[in-house]
Amino acid sequence: MLAAALSNMPSAMAAAATLAFNELYVRGTEPTEKTRSLAGKLVTMQGFMAPPLKAEADFFVLTKMPMAVCPFCDSTMDWPDDIVLVLTDGLVDIQPFTASITVEGVLSIGFRKEVETGFVSFVRLESARFWRN
Repeated sequence: MLAAALSNMPSAMAAAATLAFNELYVRGTEPTEKTRSLAGKLVTMQGFMAPPLKAEADFFVLTKMPMAVCPFCDSTMDWPDDIVLVLTDGLVDIQPFTASITVEGVLSIGFRKEVETGFVSFVRLESARFWRN
């Protein structure tokens, strides 16, 4: 399996649309028109890598703000509403939680439970890669 390494350059394959966290939802889990129109398309988002759930993984959680602790490991914490699951094609090169990154992947929306992890997500970037800003 190839590692999902950092890239210094955005993809030259296709022009990706930019999607910001504040453009994801109208309210609750109702996606905006922009989010719905970008489903199945290549998009980029900027944010921060949340601390990983496990050491070697082919996924991570992109957050709007840096998070020093795993947002899912402490049952007393509120579930953040500004996260995106990022699924890569290889092992993730873990980044410091304070490092701003850009992620490029195919946008998928709708509730889904990942078989391997049991992680439930509503918004995902699939076949993703990322680089530091």
